Amino acid sequence: MLIERKYPPPGWALPGGFVDVGERLESAARREAREETSLEVELQVLLGCYSDPARDARGHTVSAVYIAAARGEPHARDDARNLRCVLPGECPALAFDHALIVDDYLRYVKTAKPAPLRL
Repeated sequence: MLIERKYPPPGWALPGGFVDVGERLESAARREAREETSLEVELQVLLGCYSDPARDARGHTVSAVYIAAARGEPHARDDARNLRCVLPGECPALAFDHALIVDDYLRYVKTAKPAPLRL
């Protein structure tokens, strides 16, 4: 599931957002998915953490990326202008480093190994 970002920077991206103070990463992932896509997600696996200081021009952000199962009827909400369900190998150009994340997901599906460390 991809969202078309409503706010800058523009483009298609994986759903996500910021962790609130006092919130667990897992709770934030479920909340952000629900806020942006209307879907209820069940987290299955932590795919990896992405922390390259250059990954977001707005400032240094760190993403914890989960593989999840979703249920419900998807609708764009909150920070999402639009939604698009695509096969992982058929993604349009993605914002941030989300193409790298999709590549890591495809590697995980083939090998059951986590994302490689990038030092």
